[in-house]
Amino acid sequence: MATEDLSPRYVDLDAWGDGDVLKAFLEGQLAAVAAVGPALPAIAAAASASVAGLRRGGRLVYVGAGTSGRIGVQDGAELTPTFDWPKGRLAFAIAGGDGALLEAVENAEDSAEDGVARMTEAGIGPDDVVVGIAASGTTPYTVAAVRAAAERGSITIGIANNPGTPLLAASAHPVLVETGEEAIAGSTRMKAGTAQKVVLNLFSSLVMIRLGRVYRGEMVHMRATNAKLRRRSEVMIARLTGCGADEAARALAEAEGDLKLAVILVSGVPRQRAEAVLARSGGNLRAAMAEIASHG
Repeated sequence: MATEDLSPRYVDLDAWGDGDVLKAFLEGQLAAVAAVGPALPAIAAAASASVAGLRRGGRLVYVGAGTSGRIGVQDGAELTPTFDWPKGRLAFAIAGGDGALLEAVENAEDSAEDGVARMTEAGIGPDDVVVGIAASGTTPYTVAAVRAAAERGSITIGIANNPGTPLLAASAHPVLVETGEEAIAGSTRMKAGTAQKVVLNLFSSLVMIRLGRVYRGEMVHMRATNAKLRRRSEVMIARLTGCGADEAARALAEAEGDLKLAVILVSGVPRQRAEAVLARSGGNLRAAMAEIASHG
């Protein structure tokens, strides 16, 4: 596996000057980001396949061990504050359990049985989207969990940094990002980890857009739950509608923090009708505004 190989270029890395070491590391990070480019069609296909089940109430489930597992948790945890994604519709399957997020749990990633058991325990079903992440593409826990999820009918996505690996074969939507050898052999928290995070950023953000949680480049599904977010929401409402700050604040208060509803209220639509239009659009503000514009 290339991600575990020693690169002849870096065999004397520890004897280099600080600047040269950092330049080599930076080059690796840039190469990792560039390696995502060929995977864009696969990422798009995975996101497209995920939307229907998530609209029906499915969960996003991140599976991984070690660095890959922690990267998955980071991506999933950010969806709630950014897009108001319900916490109850997020799940994590981390080899070794939650304790493995802070320290290594020896041999946990080798247990295929634990991966299967976690899918059973979580009650994974057809509307769920299970994202397995493993730089090697061979981690027994992750591969077994993804296979078990596929048997339960869920949408399965595998993100790996080596071709022809079991995780990619087990996934309905394999995403290969070939980052190659690391500057520090086997330290996949570097190039491979960076590429994994980029893939997850792209995937989850595209999914949220397709679920109607972004409108005109704004995070319109965000809930105004504190003073900072209320100010941010008021600024978004003013930008989206052209109204003044006071009017934006009044609309947000009337909408009880629902930014999408507030945007429609600013246009003069009564609350009951605004709520009905949003419901018919499945919460898609662009579709709701188009309906209002077409019917006056």
